[in-house]
Amino acid sequence: MTFLPPLLTLVGVPAGLALTGGNVETLMTLTLAGWFAILALFARRWPLGVALLTFATMVGWRTSGLVDSGWIWPATAALAVLALAGRLRAAIAVCAVALLYGFGWDGFVDKSHGGDWTLAHVGGETLWLAAVLAAATAYRNYRRWRDEVAHRLAQDEHERALQARVEIARDLHDVVSHTLAVVGVHLNVALDAFDADPEEARESLKLAQDVRGRAMTDLKSMVGVLRAGSDPVRDLDGVVRLTDQVRTAGLEVSLTEFGDRTGVPAAVASTVYRVVQEALTNTVRHAGASRVTVTLRYAPDNVLVDVQDNGNGGADPATDGHGIAGMRERVAALGGALTAGPGRSGFTVRATIPFTA
Repeated sequence: MTFLPPLLTLVGVPAGLALTGGNVETLMTLTLAGWFAILALFARRWPLGVALLTFATMVGWRTSGLVDSGWIWPATAALAVLALAGRLRAAIAVCAVALLYGFGWDGFVDKSHGGDWTLAHVGGETLWLAAVLAAATAYRNYRRWRDEVAHRLAQDEHERALQARVEIARDLHDVVSHTLAVVGVHLNVALDAFDADPEEARESLKLAQDVRGRAMTDLKSMVGVLRAGSDPVRDLDGVVRLTDQVRTAGLEVSLTEFGDRTGVPAAVASTVYRVVQEALTNTVRHAGASRVTVTLRYAPDNVLVDVQDNGNGGADPATDGHGIAGMRERVAALGGALTAGPGRSGFTVRATIPFTA
């Protein structure tokens, strides 16, 4: 991306001068294109300064007769970068000053061209720059929206986890209070019948022990879910919600599930959700993709997760980041394996997660 503005400038300036009839001398045109391309290398760091310097250079060349068309369009790349940096008003101001100056020079100072020529060239330049700035602004808004969707994915996961813990805490309270109440009743019955009816007392104690056993089983199950972070059904259903959210970022998303998911343990389901979430977040933030495919295969003893996009593959800056490393560690903790890297048409994340380590 850093070298795209210079390359476009290096090719676009000679082509534009040739199309508009401003190519007075080939050597001069190539020299101008090379100088503007060098300036464009620094456009991302100093977008406004590069745009102004390009305009000043163009004024010098035009008023000296070295080229015969263009006042600000040779700075198209720098102006686009300026708009992408969120400084649209500055870009419009530079364009307005340059076009007014150019109209005044061609129409009232130089006078070597007629009024129709001046209006045609300045008007065409205005339309071109308006289209470029509109496209740059639309692309910037699109990227901001995708970043916002990625942020919402992470925020929704945090809120969902908190809600799950609140529900589990409520269930724990209900189980414990119910168990204590029932056991207390049976113990009181056993205490009252201890001398008069030992058999009834024995039966009450047995019932209290049975209630205690069932409660311990329920508590172990809830604690296991709490340690895993959520409920398996909720996690796997959450994958569907993730894909729906990513669609709002403008991506084409497909989700395919094979096999029966009813036997997936809570810890595995939680890891499946986190792997898909991180992979989709990386796609939205970094990959520059337009399409992503999520595939889940439920086998009797493992789950295969496959997420593929058509983005920029190995150029994904998240490849070596904490996101991929965190996914790999989470999968490895369950005895599984995860790979992430360029695929056939983009970037691929694939994980195999066994039910028992």
